[in-house]
Amino acid sequence: MTTINFLLSKDPVLQGAADVQMSCHVMRLAAEAFDVSAMCLSAETGSLIADVVPNGLPLTRVAKGQVRPAALLAGAIRRRRSLVHVRFDKDALVDSIEGCNADKFVAEHSYMAESFLRSSRFGDAKLIVNTHVSDGLVWQATRGLLGRIDGPRILRDEMRVAKAADAVGTYDAAEAEYYRNHGVPNVRWIEMSLPPDTKIDVADNPPRLVCLGMREWPPNQEAFLEALRLWPRIADGIPDAELCIVGGKMHGAKDPEYPDRVRDLGFVDDLDGFLATCRGLIAPIRTGGGQRTKILEMVSRGLPVVATTPGVGSLASFDLSCFDDDDAFVAECRRYLLDRDAAARDGDRLYDINRQLWIDERPHRAVEELLGS
Repeated sequence: MTTINFLLSKDPVLQGAADVQMSCHVMRLAAEAFDVSAMCLSAETGSLIADVVPNGLPLTRVAKGQVRPAALLAGAIRRRRSLVHVRFDKDALVDSIEGCNADKFVAEHSYMAESFLRSSRFGDAKLIVNTHVSDGLVWQATRGLLGRIDGPRILRDEMRVAKAADAVGTYDAAEAEYYRNHGVPNVRWIEMSLPPDTKIDVADNPPRLVCLGMREWPPNQEAFLEALRLWPRIADGIPDAELCIVGGKMHGAKDPEYPDRVRDLGFVDDLDGFLATCRGLIAPIRTGGGQRTKILEMVSRGLPVVATTPGVGSLASFDLSCFDDDDAFVAECRRYLLDRDAAARDGDRLYDINRQLWIDERPHRAVEELLGS
């Protein structure tokens, strides 16, 4: 059986960010057809068997270390690399890769390929890159002056890594087309869905919308502020309407002024239980990219979604409408708040689509085809 090792930027046992959740999902699907193990950058070190895939995942933890800005900048200048790609390239990770006899390595994020490219396994084992999202585009849109300076360097590094890889996967069809147009032929869009979860009875829920996401990720912080801006118009004249914000705050960000009937809950102990009390998810994302994990989670539960085009991205299989204009976005949110039956019908439709995708094993085939390429 082909052996595959995943290279992760975060510890799947200790961290639960959206990209980690999707990486674990991909590893679970991969384990159905391949012998799977993983390495991750972590605050811990050593090896263990993690329960993030059935029958356990052999996981090697490599010290991530603290960010040292001066050394990071010096390394970026010396190696002519972006800050991001230097940050995640570790000598200890190179050593671990060289000690692993896997047939193929999967870099989860482009920058996680850097240590492999420096190792003796490059040219011996195959390299597959799962991009998740273009960090270059996100940095340019959300990191101010630093992003405008380093964003193009990240894009250059991402293209260099893609051209060095044996195969590239992306959750965004437009990103896949971009790579093909720039000389990366073996790239494919990964059609993804999640296994059906316990279905939410939307019709029984109060007029409550949720905006969900860890705000350390700049696009989520941007969407959070957009939700606060639009909420007074959404809730106007609906006395029981409520918006709940769920997810950790961005470190160092100043608390905004919250409109009436907005609750910032941070992390909730029972997320499944809380979502089961909501009428719908809103995702006023302005900076796109990535796997749209939260939307996939909502449709797997039958919770309807109001999102922008950057928020929906390439989730074409679900036939989700996009609401980029403020008036249209507000109107759709109000429709769900005022008409519980409409919200329930839309949630039922999404749940049924997702269930059929899973029965047809389309995400299973997408992962197997990428890793087997």
